[in-house]
Amino acid sequence: MASTYSTDLSLELVATGEKAGLWGTITNTNLQLLQTAASGYVEVTLSSGNVNLSLADGDATANGKNLYIKVTGTLSGNASLTMPATTSGGNANRVFFVEDGTTRGGAGDSYTVTLLTTGQSASTQVPLPEGATVLVYSRGSVPATTLGMMEKGFTTVTAASKTAYTAVPGDQIGVDTVANIVTITLPAGAVGDEIVIMDVSASNGFGTNKCIVAPNGSDKIQGTAASVDLTTNNQSVTLFYTGSNKGWQFKTNTA
Repeated sequence: MASTYSTDLSLELVATGEKAGLWGTITNTNLQLLQTAASGYVEVTLSSGNVNLSLADGDATANGKNLYIKVTGTLSGNASLTMPATTSGGNANRVFFVEDGTTRGGAGDSYTVTLLTTGQSASTQVPLPEGATVLVYSRGSVPATTLGMMEKGFTTVTAASKTAYTAVPGDQIGVDTVANIVTITLPAGAVGDEIVIMDVSASNGFGTNKCIVAPNGSDKIQGTAASVDLTTNNQSVTLFYTGSNKGWQFKTNTA
């Protein structure tokens, strides 16, 4: 009877009486895979489009088996990173860290990075905030889920080069309005989502050129569909999504 492979890490499972003389090699490969899952680190380069991680059977170099994955590269479009939903042994369940080390360009909004499991719909993909490190749980039978954010991201929107930015949940955004007004569009929210927006202008700031905080078209800000203007120098706000009735509420608003 030939070998079979486990779920999740695709460890080789040798049948009784099989693989004579190969047990040492197979066992060592399995131990390397367990070490990779416990402490492995790999960098994956993104550009645009999707990159599929690997959970290939019995492969100690398969990048999806690492505990810590850092995405790198200069984006030329929206990108995504996909964890396989299955191995030859069945549903693949994986818990792993993802660190964002990409450089995000774009004439308008910054390009985005999303995390997903094979077959997951676009509406339930997990956004990776710029500069963030997240703990991700991918389960083959259901969509990937962000369990927690180990280090919140931080990105700067500078009006001299960009006057509009669409936020993702977990964003911390420094806004420089010395050169122009900047519009930050909020994402579709889920209860508990937070976004921080702060004035980081070298001089003047929101009092000279305001920062407009706009709803995305389906959600509200403080119960209405209207935008909110931030017009005070050194202002910093935290928006918290409370649900469909009120939408995004100001958790903090300081200057």
